Amino acid sequence: MHAVPVSPQQLLQLVVEDNLDAAVCAGLMDYTAAPDDTTLTPAQSQLLLETQQRLRIAWAARERYRARDARLARRAAEREARRTPPPPPDSKPALPSAAAAILARAKARAAQKPSS
Repeated sequence: MHAVPVSPQQLLQLVVEDNLDAAVCAGLMDYTAAPDDTTLTPAQSQLLLETQQRLRIAWAARERYRARDARLARRAAEREARRTPPPPPDSKPALPSAAAAILARAKARAAQKPSS
């Protein structure tokens, strides 16, 4: 966001009106209270500084939430990848040796029997 420089009184008015988006765009986060500034009372300056602090805390919380959400999604995907069996190979799986021997004997018996 590009800050459009406005006076501290205008910033205060935007904050009092609860128009924080406009206040941020107008440079609220760049505001610093100057000790020789007589345009605002100390209480008004304090309100602007407290608003800055609340916004910083909220933005940090939002970033932590997003990071947590991304971390949980990554963990869920990793867990799902471990659960999903690998895709079957293209060829038929070989029979175990015991099953192959049984099948071979059955085929041999079937070949020896005369068909009716």
